[in-house]
Amino acid sequence: MTTTSYGPLSIWAVVIVVGLLTFVIRYSFIYLLGWVDGMPPRLERALRFVPAAVLAALVAPSLVDPGPSVTATLLDPRLLAGVVAGVVAWTTENMFATLAAGMVTFWAITFLL
Repeated sequence: MTTTSYGPLSIWAVVIVVGLLTFVIRYSFIYLLGWVDGMPPRLERALRFVPAAVLAALVAPSLVDPGPSVTATLLDPRLLAGVVAGVVAWTTENMFATLAAGMVTFWAITFLL
């Protein structure tokens, strides 16, 4: 078990301060948006891309696993399946077709390699 030189009072003080700061940061957006009558169109246009950007930030690191060489990285079944799923998503705009194409491609490549 790891011990620290900080006492329990110091640790609880840090937990409470960090909790309060987190609450203030999150509440500030709610408070500030309550003062604004409408959202500026430029900000509204920019916010439309947030879900796609968040999804890409979550998915991309799981698709690209740096291998020992560039060839190994490019031939990774997850990357290839992700590319196929991306092409299917782009052309069909069908979620189920995208999932099926990605999974079938991943399984086929994994089976063949």
